[in-house]
Amino acid sequence: MRVLVVSDSHGDREILVELVERYKDEVDQLFHCGDSELEATDSVWDSMMTVKGNMDFTDEYALTQVTDVQNERIFMAHGHRLDVNYTMQELVYAAKEVNAALAFYGHTHIAKIEKIDNIVVVNPGSISEPRGRYSVPTYAIVESNEHQIEVTYYNRAHRAIDELSGHFSKNS
Repeated sequence: MRVLVVSDSHGDREILVELVERYKDEVDQLFHCGDSELEATDSVWDSMMTVKGNMDFTDEYALTQVTDVQNERIFMAHGHRLDVNYTMQELVYAAKEVNAALAFYGHTHIAKIEKIDNIVVVNPGSISEPRGRYSVPTYAIVESNEHQIEVTYYNRAHRAIDELSGHFSKNS
């Protein structure tokens, strides 16, 4: 399985179109973790699964999404309703409730990966308004096989950011 995860584009539609065009034939699914500030009817969503962020002011977006990509169940939420600024507990609990192996979220604008209670939790950072120690716009590619889950972060020039990337064994 190979998927792209992006978040917090805050009106920057062009970068989403660029990501779709670049990766549509290279990944199994594209995910947007909210705060696009685009209309729910925008054609970019024909190629990308999304959720409602705190800056998406329409009720046409779902608050969460659960999907299976190949043999991996993925839970996605923006995170503002799951208190992700302070704890991963609610996000991990929500992912466990649907038997997800991966949980994608945004909201904090900080690129971060960790494994909690056997769930790989991924924040792709913000593609347009990054925060945190590595304040560069980022998105992530998540790859999974029978042995491990690998997360690689990229900047807007599509260059890998090795110091943010990581991998997790599925056996521990």
